[in-house]
Amino acid sequence: MTTLVLGLPRDPRKKPRTKHAAAALAGLLCLPLLACSTSDGSTSGGGGQGGEGGGPPDVEPGDSSILVGSFQVRLVAPVAATENTPATPGSTAVLGKVYDGPTLSQIIWEEAAKEGACKLSTPRVPFCNTPCGGSAACVEDDTCKDYPLAHSAGTITVKGLHTEAGENGFSMDPVVNAYQPPANVKLPYPAFAEGDVITFQASGDYFSAFALEATGIAPLALAGDKLTLESGKPVSLAWTPPTKAGSSRVYVKLDISHHGGTKGMIECDAEDTGSLEISAALLTKLLDLGVAGYPSIVVARKSTGSTTIKEGRIDLVLTSSIEEAVQIPGLTSCTSDVDCPSGQICQADLTCK
Repeated sequence: MTTLVLGLPRDPRKKPRTKHAAAALAGLLCLPLLACSTSDGSTSGGGGQGGEGGGPPDVEPGDSSILVGSFQVRLVAPVAATENTPATPGSTAVLGKVYDGPTLSQIIWEEAAKEGACKLSTPRVPFCNTPCGGSAACVEDDTCKDYPLAHSAGTITVKGLHTEAGENGFSMDPVVNAYQPPANVKLPYPAFAEGDVITFQASGDYFSAFALEATGIAPLALAGDKLTLESGKPVSLAWTPPTKAGSSRVYVKLDISHHGGTKGMIECDAEDTGSLEISAALLTKLLDLGVAGYPSIVVARKSTGSTTIKEGRIDLVLTSSIEEAVQIPGLTSCTSDVDCPSGQICQADLTCK
């Protein structure tokens, strides 16, 4: 059994990721979120274009199962200086968007096995004989749906996030129907304390006025030896639980094939009690699906508050997450041939063979 203890920070720097890796990581950090930063600075989760004028589409009023928007508050941990890189200070990032319909996915994740709080899923990509075009996605075989559009919810008044200037909050106006703190507002790490009440109040515009509230979380950090994954052996995670039980949850994503095109992943949604085990059976099944270079695990502590408007549910999500490399016996990761043992070549999936 391998134990990963959550405590002191580790150096999170990784080798460069491919597009597969970016998409894989987005799966944990964006789902069920609708507005996550992409590598080019845009936001994902919809068509990326704001709608102008007109009324909202015909969506079942007040259906909390339809997620149409989210406001993310992410704790970005500091990185210690190394011989080759300077230290990076920690920060608190805020990003939000609200759409006129649910987000669309072009990958369908199908549950293959489940044990306790964890499940193993495999991907299925729908195929549409007639291309859907740039404004729609193929969401099921021969089924296209239009991407939702982002709209304004008016001014967002934030309380409970402390700025570097000492203010207990700030206001955000939409820019291309997306919300971020104004350029003159800097947020420290962390911008709140565990147990603090954080509120987002929207004045209303295209969407009606609404209010969101979530509870502050303590930063989460990984420590201990690098995790080793072996067939037939479980993996145990341990961390310091929150001061108040039930105030947050812990999410885990283990994807060990993303650089070669994800073949499967283990996801866990567990109570934030201080411990979690991924069973040997689930781990063995994931390893049997195949591996690629630079496999990793993502562990995140989250606190979520929600409200429902006519178009559907909007979430406020506070997150502290860490991505950590994992070891798999017999796997050598690489970005070029020089990383490989003599006689082996770096493959497209970033493994030496």
